[in-house]
Amino acid sequence: MTKAALPMRYGMFIMPFHAPTKPLAQCLDEDLELVVLAEKLGFDEFWIGEHHTMKYEPITMPEIFIARALGETSRIRLGPAPVCLQQHHPAHVACRLSLLDHMSRGRLNLCFGPGSVTADQELYGVEPKNAPEMVDEAIDIILKLWSSEPPYRFDGKYWKINLDKSVDEETGIGYIPKPYQKPTPPIAVPGMSRNSSSMKTAAKRGHQPFGHCLIPGNVLADTWATFEAAATAAGRTAHRADWKVARSIFLADTTAEAQQRARANSLGRNYEYIGRLFDKGLGRKIYKRDPDMSDADCNLDYLMQEQIIAGDVDHVLERLLGLIDETGPFGTLVLMGYDWDDKRSWVHSMELFARELMPRLNNALAPAAAPKVATGSHAS
Repeated sequence: MTKAALPMRYGMFIMPFHAPTKPLAQCLDEDLELVVLAEKLGFDEFWIGEHHTMKYEPITMPEIFIARALGETSRIRLGPAPVCLQQHHPAHVACRLSLLDHMSRGRLNLCFGPGSVTADQELYGVEPKNAPEMVDEAIDIILKLWSSEPPYRFDGKYWKINLDKSVDEETGIGYIPKPYQKPTPPIAVPGMSRNSSSMKTAAKRGHQPFGHCLIPGNVLADTWATFEAAATAAGRTAHRADWKVARSIFLADTTAEAQQRARANSLGRNYEYIGRLFDKGLGRKIYKRDPDMSDADCNLDYLMQEQIIAGDVDHVLERLLGLIDETGPFGTLVLMGYDWDDKRSWVHSMELFARELMPRLNNALAPAAAPKVATGSHAS
């Protein structure tokens, strides 16, 4: 096994996933409580998804939730994942994220990507095939606004900016606010497919790769290989410490209990729900280790052996070490969070993850310690 040079950090990501029958205010209260618990348990970062038309995934603007969570926490880094750039004007994104970065005093992480929900795209009049180009153009605009002074001019395919005649230096009008972190907050980009175009773009820009929870281990390995090759071609060095990998992990005192619960609780229900969404669109190819697998074979039994890792600490540790054998080391393990349909078991899983699993995982990944040389009168 390849040893990690640095201790693996750990974070959490929520889409979030909640049953529509649970009151939204209660869902948001529980998500906020989850952030506070994550900080207490030593999590380094916390990510929140953005969706605009989904009853099961109801946070429409993660930045608002993050602003609320900042007041309840003091250390943990928070970020939207991703900001769905083709659904927003880039200047608005630049302004609101700069404000949030100052509010956080530099605890803001960013993830830029496309929104993939078909209803969201229809709502905003976005053509899905244009998403990669729109995301690239939006990032160009945001970074230019953050790195330059007025006048601001950008003649893009999808957005045009011309802020010139209204700029007034004396009164300070016409200036886009810059982030608190210089030159920008850390920016990650999600990778979800073989030969990922988003990983190529992220590598060229010097952004961080973020492996999605829905893809199998061999596709995760491919996203890193794609990222690393693109970074080399661009004259950059890819650092595995910058790579984040999200996984769906559920822990209990025994493997039998963990697997039984994971099949029936909000974790298993989430994967079956997403599978049904895939069935209505492009199919279940994102789940597949072998592209020639049938969609019918991408069922919960398969997912429990691949994307879902459920067991006691020993079993989950073995599964994670097997994953790392396939992908190589990464810098941050991002634990997926789901609805608290059984709060006690979910909190216990998080406690086992932070207090037992992560220390043991880092111990297993640590470079071998140099042999100690015996000294003194008892040396032999």
